[in-house]
Amino acid sequence: MSNQQSAPPSATGAELIAATLKHQGVKVIFGIVGIPVIEVAEACIAVGIRFLAFRNEQSAAYAASAYGYLSGQPGVCLTVGGPGVIHALAGIANAQVNCWPMVLLAGSSDTDQVDMGAFQELDQVEACKPYCKYSARPASIDKIPATVEKAMRTALYGRPGATYVDLPADFIQYKIRDRQFVDKYAKSVPVLPASAPKSLADPQSVAEAIGLLSQAKSPLIVVGKGAAYARAENEIRQLIEKTQIPFLPTPMAKGLISDTHPLCVSAARSKALKEADVVLLLGARLNWILHYGQSPRWSGDVKFIHVDVLPEEAGNNGANTLPLVGDIQAVTSQLLNQPLPRVPATNAYVSGLLGKVKQNVAKSLASRKKGSDTAVMNYQSAYTVIKDILPADDIVFVSEGANTMDIARSFFDVHKPRHRLDAGTFATMGVGMGYAIAAQEYYPSKRVISIVGDSAFGFSAMELETAVRSKLPLIILVINNNGIYHGLDNEEFEQSRRDGTLPSTALLPDTRYDLLAEAFGGRGWLAKDRVQLASALKEALTVKDNACVINVMIAPGGRTKLEFGWMKKSDDKAKL
Repeated sequence: MSNQQSAPPSATGAELIAATLKHQGVKVIFGIVGIPVIEVAEACIAVGIRFLAFRNEQSAAYAASAYGYLSGQPGVCLTVGGPGVIHALAGIANAQVNCWPMVLLAGSSDTDQVDMGAFQELDQVEACKPYCKYSARPASIDKIPATVEKAMRTALYGRPGATYVDLPADFIQYKIRDRQFVDKYAKSVPVLPASAPKSLADPQSVAEAIGLLSQAKSPLIVVGKGAAYARAENEIRQLIEKTQIPFLPTPMAKGLISDTHPLCVSAARSKALKEADVVLLLGARLNWILHYGQSPRWSGDVKFIHVDVLPEEAGNNGANTLPLVGDIQAVTSQLLNQPLPRVPATNAYVSGLLGKVKQNVAKSLASRKKGSDTAVMNYQSAYTVIKDILPADDIVFVSEGANTMDIARSFFDVHKPRHRLDAGTFATMGVGMGYAIAAQEYYPSKRVISIVGDSAFGFSAMELETAVRSKLPLIILVINNNGIYHGLDNEEFEQSRRDGTLPSTALLPDTRYDLLAEAFGGRGWLAKDRVQLASALKEALTVKDNACVINVMIAPGGRTKLEFGWMKKSDDKAKL
């Protein structure tokens, strides 16, 4: 009988990475594997972390960014190095601009092969730095947990954003002689808290804000997606109902307070902005979405009360601003604890806005009834069918595209917070499939409805295979007008191609995106009129374990001049 003791079971750096992520509460990772990160993904799966394997790093990174927004915890993306990181930079930048917490993990070449022309060698730490809050490589194997924890904490704390952790191949494959060290090192760092620390605004500034609101003749509350991320819906609802100040949600803040709330003035947006004298900004920025806070869209005398976690945001673009720096939920609670003014029902600004809302809604409803059931559809007629069939509650909307997204924003009411995802502050096309997959992963019991333009869908259509493989019951409605903004019918397209005058916006007419879904094992329908669309959507809603694509053919639009009202600049500004 031998007295020799057997050696303790060994482990690898990949298992340490997985144990660290598990310790930090990561439940799902989006990504694409390859050398050298296959071992990391497999180790994550082994410890119970769900790995959703994508077909393109961009889409995986977009999914991680959206998951961070929906969950309030950093979304995690895993890719290979070199080109994998470059592709994922789109998602990093998207998360950073939208202020969503996200961590990118990527493999890289061995540390002893740096500057030797190694496989997919790239200085990824430096490549990511301009687009994120923190970018680092662990100094040694035992520093992996601390670096990962710092990346996740930095992504979450303050104004949320993106971070990057570099994982060299020799770190991933490193042999740890005793498996006990894996748990020891993984648990040597604190667990990320459920939410970031919350700060309050300066009390004196809060008092000044109450004074401005009390003196306002035309007060307005603008709610941004930052307020949705902060989960401040209950406090903001109380504030609105207590003060009776009308509110306007930015596109992704729709549903924070139901679009059908009597004080929602989305249908009178232009009038609300132009005539407001004091505006309370809650998690919204004075960027292009809000016309920079400048005339002619705003009054030249408007004053802003800006609630944001980032002090430097207040006063951007020369706006007359009182900053309330702090967490939106906490600062709104501060306002609620003060004697608040209540706008009387006779207020001319409010009554004028509500009258304009009724007038515009009536016009919109009247326009939706035009055309026969078998006529060629346009956006309004197609959307009317969709809206009439979809259940009112528990629908999560994803939307991208130009006209497709813009028209859908004003057409579909959202009733719950964080139930609408679109191209966002960065106006990113190609996010649709990644966002839809992330939303379905986060909301497994809800129906995710993705309404996308045919051009936008083309950026990420291969992720249909991801959705089918993952048994995600997405419903993707491709609004197909044969082009970017506008397309051509088949005769116009062929003539233009023969003449050499084919517009840069034209796509192939009548592309069968529905058959693409079927090729992956999903479900597909072609809808050329209202009857076919209604039938397809009703059938798709019965599918519970597969991705569905409805190819919605609408009038191409032809060579119509492109006009975008939100880009119109003032004609009356003096030239310097």
